[in-house]
Amino acid sequence: MSDGNGGVRPVRYGVIPAGGLGTRFLPISRTVPKELLPVIDTPVIEMVVSELSAAGIPRIVIVIAPGKEALDAYFRPNERLERRLAIEFRQDDIALLKRPEKLATVRVVVQQEAKGNGHAVLQAKPLVGAEPFAMLWGDDIVLSETPAVAQLMEARQRLGGGSVVGCIRVPKDKVSAYGVVAGTPVDERTERVLAIVEKPSPQDAPSDLAAVHGYVLEPEVFEVLEHLRPGRNGEIWLTDAVSELARQGAAVWAVELQGVRYDTGDKLGYVKAFVDAALGRDDMAPLMKAHLKSLGWKAPGER
Repeated sequence: MSDGNGGVRPVRYGVIPAGGLGTRFLPISRTVPKELLPVIDTPVIEMVVSELSAAGIPRIVIVIAPGKEALDAYFRPNERLERRLAIEFRQDDIALLKRPEKLATVRVVVQQEAKGNGHAVLQAKPLVGAEPFAMLWGDDIVLSETPAVAQLMEARQRLGGGSVVGCIRVPKDKVSAYGVVAGTPVDERTERVLAIVEKPSPQDAPSDLAAVHGYVLEPEVFEVLEHLRPGRNGEIWLTDAVSELARQGAAVWAVELQGVRYDTGDKLGYVKAFVDAALGRDDMAPLMKAHLKSLGWKAPGER
């Protein structure tokens, strides 16, 4: 979308759907939202918000389900705890306490009924309005030199606007777990999207380019979502709306993300993120490596 002066309108809003029940993490997810599970000492949701903030996005909308109000509380001041820390002159801990609330202006809206992830995104419309926005899943992390969402924003700027979907290459036998892009090449990391096929069988997959992590979306997607017929399981799916945008002739681009991706909504993905985070921290890496070596683990290149 143009800004009216020949440029591309800036992205100033981020949307994070976080209404899932987290059943893969039962029993802890009975009372703790899966997005608040920590990677060492930082919950996944803060890492997602931090990515948006690092890309220069100042306003963030988190869409939650009833019972997940702890996600809202996490980004609000905790005056009682701050007073206690101040009495004890624990300034470093005060800085950690206040870090989440300083990342961005975070608003929370409640998706009262579970009608699909597209319906969840639609709940953000009253706050986002007619603005382009970034959308990141609340349990998906990409560690990279340039934030993954910034990679999508840069592509949108370079290509003159439009919606952009983040992607990775996946083995053919894994495609049925993803929305898979059908498109035409633009350059070695970019395709013009013709459609996104949700969870195809390996033999029906149009490519090995899987939609992951998030999107940058033009506001027209809200109108498509409002009129979209329910799809699989009777729910409104965001991939169907983005695919419909492409079918209508809107510019939709697929960009292969650079970085290491973790699906923390999956137990193995979460454990990988946790272990890799520990190995990447100066305060923990030596002890973690010593522990792993005691179990017989060897670093790459070691005998």
